[in-house]
Amino acid sequence: MTVITVHLSITGRVQGVGYRESLCLVADALEVTGWVRNRADGSVEATLHGDEQHVEGAIAWCHNGPPNASVQYVNANQIATEDYFTAFSRLPDANADG
Repeated sequence: MTVITVHLSITGRVQGVGYRESLCLVADALEVTGWVRNRADGSVEATLHGDEQHVEGAIAWCHNGPPNASVQYVNANQIATEDYFTAFSRLPDANADG
């Protein structure tokens, strides 16, 4: 099993459509940990951590999102992190500064 961490930026109509809550359910079902939050620019940001196949499954879901979303672009970058995630969390919205 290869464990990876990927940071995502998701653009399109992704706020106000249940995107974060749906991603929480998908991540939990795939046993992926990390977090998701809204950004001030209208995008959604997430970090996914777990088995590579499970993380890739969550990323694949992100390209479509929940039924009312209209995803334009998913930017996914594998990152190195010392953070330790025990669950998948919905963080407070990010302000304009990050």
